[in-house]
Amino acid sequence: MSENVLTFPKGSVGVVQKTSRFRDMLTSPETSFIMEAHNGLSAKIVEETGFEGVWASGLSVSTALGVRDSNEASWTQVLEVLEFMADATTVPILVDADTGYGNFNNFRRLVHKLIQRDIAAVCIEDKLFPKTNSFLGENQPLADIDEFCGKIKAGKDAQTDDDFSVVARVEALIAGWGLNEALRRAEAYHQAGADAILIHSKESVADEILAFTKEWANRSPVVIVPTKYYATPTQHFRDAGVNLIIWANHNLRAAITAMRETSRQIFENQNLIWAEENVARLGDVFVIAGNDELADAEDRYLAKRAETNAVVLAASRGRQLEDLTEDRPKCMVDVRGKPLLHRLVGSFNDAGVRELTVVTGYKADTVEFPGIKTVKNTEYETSGEVASLACASHSLKGESLVSYGDIMFRSHVLNQLLDCNADIAVVVDANWQEERSVTTKRTVDLVQCSHPYSADYFDEALAELTRIDSSLPESEVNGEWIGLAKFSEKGSALLQAQIDQMREDGSLGTASMTDLFNRLIDDGAKPQVVYITGHWLDVNDAFDLARARNF
Repeated sequence: MSENVLTFPKGSVGVVQKTSRFRDMLTSPETSFIMEAHNGLSAKIVEETGFEGVWASGLSVSTALGVRDSNEASWTQVLEVLEFMADATTVPILVDADTGYGNFNNFRRLVHKLIQRDIAAVCIEDKLFPKTNSFLGENQPLADIDEFCGKIKAGKDAQTDDDFSVVARVEALIAGWGLNEALRRAEAYHQAGADAILIHSKESVADEILAFTKEWANRSPVVIVPTKYYATPTQHFRDAGVNLIIWANHNLRAAITAMRETSRQIFENQNLIWAEENVARLGDVFVIAGNDELADAEDRYLAKRAETNAVVLAASRGRQLEDLTEDRPKCMVDVRGKPLLHRLVGSFNDAGVRELTVVTGYKADTVEFPGIKTVKNTEYETSGEVASLACASHSLKGESLVSYGDIMFRSHVLNQLLDCNADIAVVVDANWQEERSVTTKRTVDLVQCSHPYSADYFDEALAELTRIDSSLPESEVNGEWIGLAKFSEKGSALLQAQIDQMREDGSLGTASMTDLFNRLIDDGAKPQVVYITGHWLDVNDAFDLARARNF
């Protein structure tokens, strides 16, 4: 009996007997349903939806491989696709094996290989190799009955699992040979050992199918594929005693429609705005791929990497947003259905940063989000940014991030910063002049660096931050600090020490983050610069908010 240890994406160990489960579907008095899939992803979606099994469609697999449904893909190439599908799922798979990829010898070898890969059942059709799709042309030639019966017998003799099923697909109605020939062939295949009969038709009504099931009278399980006669109520098939219904190719066809539209929109618009609003979230891709299980496995098997903490400075009201911040701070202003802070926290979470402390101040009770901690700067109206940071000094341990609460950035920006191994690292936008030309209302944290930004891929020179000051002469400016920095364990200790020193000398209360960095530099620190070229923004006024909603 076939046993399958639950696959890696499932994250647990158990025994699933796929061949037995498929055999139960075939013999159940209730009509069962299986859905087409053509790769590991679509097979996962079929199982996730709730279907009892998967139909590995020959048409769909071939088309997904970019070839015709005429045996242009070899059986070993199809077998590789099936292996991914079986590994990705726990439900049984019925394989559309066309004519069996050759004579009886090819078919019995195929059966052996399918069982090795935990496939539950195979369906072969009584046409000639190479096959032609049933919906193409007229009067397709059929295989000799005795030759096809020998193929069925060879497959049944070759199976090493008693519950593995061979389904014989009768094409007599497709070829126009009539009901009597369909019944004659079905009976021969049944006597040869077929576990079920798939009776196929390309008529737009189900009259041929229902006539067959009436005459067949449940001599063995019946399988149908109502692609052409889709308007027939499913209850009619239940009443006729159909055991298994295959929805044969609609996932592939849906994918073609969606990919064409997405490609067209991106091609015509030359941006991703429509696509990002209409396709699956990237997070959904990671979920269905099983990344959570991999993360759990990494926790078990890999040396633990220190958690990265983040402190978000979000105490200010943001008066330039006027009425929008009357009852909430700037960080909670809506940006396309989500508060700005929620989007920022989501960016941190997506990068694996989950220990977040948000420093609140104005309307602190409105700042909330699952999984974050908050501390309040009660003197937010009269104090500076470093005073807010000091309120969360207990979170500045190990590897730490410090971020303004009013910024948005693309994921690669944070990933670049996290990949930097310096004790102190700051993200600097080398396109600061372009940003300043967009809005002149805000104060810009201009920076001077030891090395300017270079677009040369082979330029490996590392840039260090030498000064940060909004009044730097333009000739000395190499970029703008965007309000995002990272500190290693050693860097966090240096940061803590500097905050303590500022508390002692009385400068803590009104100091800005630029003051803090300059003091660190004066004391010998050498913050490394992570250059970017745009792909971020901060929200200070209504104009910035409008830009954020299109970001």
